[in-house]
Amino acid sequence: MPSSISRWRNAITVSFGLGGIALSTWGPRLPALKADLQLDTGGLGVLLAGVTVGSVAGLLCAAPVITRFGARRAIPAVIVLVAASIALIGFGAALPSVPVVGVGFVVAGFCIGSLDVMINIDGAAAEEAAGRTLMPLMHAAWSGGAAVGSGIGAACAALDVSPSKQFLGEAVLIAAAAVFVARNLPDGVRAGQEAPQGPASQRLRAWLRGWTDVRLLMIGVVMLGAELGEGSANNWLTLAAEDGHGLDPALAALFFTVFAVSEMLTRIAGGPLVDRFGRVATTRATIALGVVGVVLFILVDNPVVVLVGVLLWAVGVSMGFPLGMTAAAQSGPNPAARVSVVAAIGYFANLAGPPGVGFLAQSTGLLPALWLIAVLMLVAFGAAGSFGTRTGESVQTSNR
Repeated sequence: MPSSISRWRNAITVSFGLGGIALSTWGPRLPALKADLQLDTGGLGVLLAGVTVGSVAGLLCAAPVITRFGARRAIPAVIVLVAASIALIGFGAALPSVPVVGVGFVVAGFCIGSLDVMINIDGAAAEEAAGRTLMPLMHAAWSGGAAVGSGIGAACAALDVSPSKQFLGEAVLIAAAAVFVARNLPDGVRAGQEAPQGPASQRLRAWLRGWTDVRLLMIGVVMLGAELGEGSANNWLTLAAEDGHGLDPALAALFFTVFAVSEMLTRIAGGPLVDRFGRVATTRATIALGVVGVVLFILVDNPVVVLVGVLLWAVGVSMGFPLGMTAAAQSGPNPAARVSVVAAIGYFANLAGPPGVGFLAQSTGLLPALWLIAVLMLVAFGAAGSFGTRTGESVQTSNR
C-alpha cells in the first residue's frame, strides 16, 4: 500500500477512535450525572434526546460540508468542535446546570453525527483507493476508542473523580489529536465526493432519490438494528447492570469496557470472516449471537451470565455498520450520497435508541425496555440479504 494511502487510512482510523472516545464519554458516568443533576431515568432520557436532536442537523449537514470544503479541512474542524462540546457538558456538570448540560448534549450530537458521516464517506473512499477491506478495521478503532473512553470513565468512577474533570480532560485529548488528523489526510477531491452541480433544489432532489432506493433502505434497516443495539449499550448498559442487576458502579462501568473490547476484537477479525464466508452470512451470524446476548442480559441476574450476555451483545452489533458502509458504496452511482443515506439511518438509530429506551423504561423498567433491542436486531437479521450483490452472492471486498 502506498505511504500516502497508509497515512490516509491512519488518519481516518484515528478519527474513528476519537469518535468512539467522544460517544462513550458520558455513558459510564450516567449514574453520577443522574445524582449530580438530581434527575430520574426519564430526565436522563430527555437529556439524551438532545443528542438525537443535534445529530439530525449534523447528519444532514455532513455530506454537503465535506463536498464543499474537502475532507482535509472538514474532518479536523469537526473534531475540534466535538472536543468543545464535551468541555461544555463538563462545565455544565460542574455548575451543576441541567440547561447547560442539555445544550452540551445537543452540540455534541451535532458534532459527533457530522463526524461519523464524514469519516464513513472518506473511509469508503480510502478503502476504494487501497483496494482492500478496511472498513471493519476502521470501525474497530471506534470500538477501541469506546473502550478507552469507557475505561477512563470506569477508572474515574472508581477513583471518585467528578464527571466534569473527566470530560474536560478528554476534551483536551480529542482536540490535540485533531492536529495529527489534519496533517495526514490527503488534500484534493476524492472520487464520488465532487461538489454537486446545479441549483440547490436539483441537488436536494438528487439526494432524496437515495431514500427511494429499496435496496439502500434495506441496508439501512440492518444498520438501524445494529446501531440501536450499540447506542443503547453506550448509554444504558452501565445503568442497567447497576440498577437492574445490582452490580457495583465501578464493576458496571467495567462491564461496558468489556462490551467495547468485544466489539473491537470482532471487528478486527471481521475482514477475514467476510473474505471466507461473505457479508450476508457474517452479518447474520453475528446478529444472531447478539440477540442471544441481549436476552441473557435481560433475563439472568448471575454476574457471569450477564458478562456472557454483554460479550455476545457486542458481537451482535459489531459488523452491521462497517459492512453496511461498503455495501452502500457499492450499491450504485454517487457513493458519497449513498453512504450518507445509510450512515444517517444507522447513526440516527444509534442516537435515537437511548432516549427511546429511556422513555419506555419509565413504564416498564430499564431491563424490560431492552427487549426493543432484541426485536429490532431480529428485523435486521431478516434484512441482511441486502448486503449481498444483486445476484445474491456476498461481495468479497478485498477483491474489489
